[in-house]
Amino acid sequence: MRFALILVLLAGIANAEGEKAGEFDYYVMALSWSPTWCALDGDARGSDQCDVRHDHGWTLHGLWPQFHRGWPSYCRTPYRAPSRGQTAAMADIMGSGGLAWHQWRKHGVCSGVDATDYFALSRKAYESVTRPQVFRRLEHAVKLPAAVVEEAFLEANPKLQPDMITITCRENRIQEARICLSKALAPVPCGRDVIRDCRMSDALLDPVR
Repeated sequence: MRFALILVLLAGIANAEGEKAGEFDYYVMALSWSPTWCALDGDARGSDQCDVRHDHGWTLHGLWPQFHRGWPSYCRTPYRAPSRGQTAAMADIMGSGGLAWHQWRKHGVCSGVDATDYFALSRKAYESVTRPQVFRRLEHAVKLPAAVVEEAFLEANPKLQPDMITITCRENRIQEARICLSKALAPVPCGRDVIRDCRMSDALLDPVR
């Protein structure tokens, strides 16, 4: 009896999952430092993203609909899933078509637009931000304060303010730059749950391969 009740409750939870698409406050665009991902995950997987012929630096991890507190995911959407060709076409800025598929499935469905428009919007967001070139010139791995990475983005993007960007770290390495954008892709202040800057003074930054 108790087991049957648990199944009923779980079924109710599953049916309630997924917010309504298109209802969110702003976007978070996550830019991943590809050498970090490759060092921690990609190399072990033999990911094509990490092949030296690609020369990836800051790649687009995703464009995430966000509330002022919290975020929607796996929303109910009337739109069909993207084709393999659509996701593969995003590999030049995302590293792989697989990541593009995952981002649509988890976040894109909450945007309120179809996959074609979501990927076009993601590309437009990526191209709207200048990625500091200084980090691409590294010949060897360096240790530096995470704040230096944020300052480089602020200098390269005069419209950005410190409360519109946050730098994250993972396993003592620079991981991502996360930039908050309006639905029209203009820089906006981030919510409290997004602004959680890495405070490391000696975070490792690997060079582009």
